Amino acid sequence: MPLVAVTGGIASGKSTVARRLAEHGAVVVDADALVRELQAPGQPVLAAIAERFGAGVLAPDGSLDRAALGALVFGDRDRLAALNGIVHPAVKEESKRRFRAAFEADPDSVVVYDVPLLAEARGAGEWDTIVVAHAPADVRIARMVEHRGLSEQEARSRVASQASDEERLRLADVVIDTSGTMDETIAQTDALWESLRA
Repeated sequence: MPLVAVTGGIASGKSTVARRLAEHGAVVVDADALVRELQAPGQPVLAAIAERFGAGVLAPDGSLDRAALGALVFGDRDRLAALNGIVHPAVKEESKRRFRAAFEADPDSVVVYDVPLLAEARGAGEWDTIVVAHAPADVRIARMVEHRGLSEQEARSRVASQASDEERLRLADVVIDTSGTMDETIAQTDALWESLRA
């Protein structure tokens, strides 16, 4: 059965789409959750991050201090590339392991990868279907200001740090327009589910 990537820029509603697919019975592998697991104390990824960026990126309890790491890499292409070079291969390997496990458990399952940085990190190669949750940048910026308490400048810089809408939409097999109401997004996702099961 299909291996589906669900992607979208920050505050695009991608996780809403993935959650709805899970409600229908899809097995969802969440890239952000995977990253957090792989960066936990005792994991080789965290050790490699500390080795590359120094002990200052570790909190007193030995966990990753995300704010400290973010301050080092945000806006610095070389450092960000170094961090991605540590994290992305580990996430790719672990996500593939989970996809395999899901299909071994149920060959008929629909497996969904909820992944923000598909355009940046994975590309189009391994997916049966790529779904892009899409809302224009101005809508996403307004959502971050309203729902996440960011300043407009912070929201704009987060949008700017990701792939452009055009880059993401180029990868899309299916686009779910998330700029309308929640009900409209859910209806489009339900239609997607029917087509995936067909």
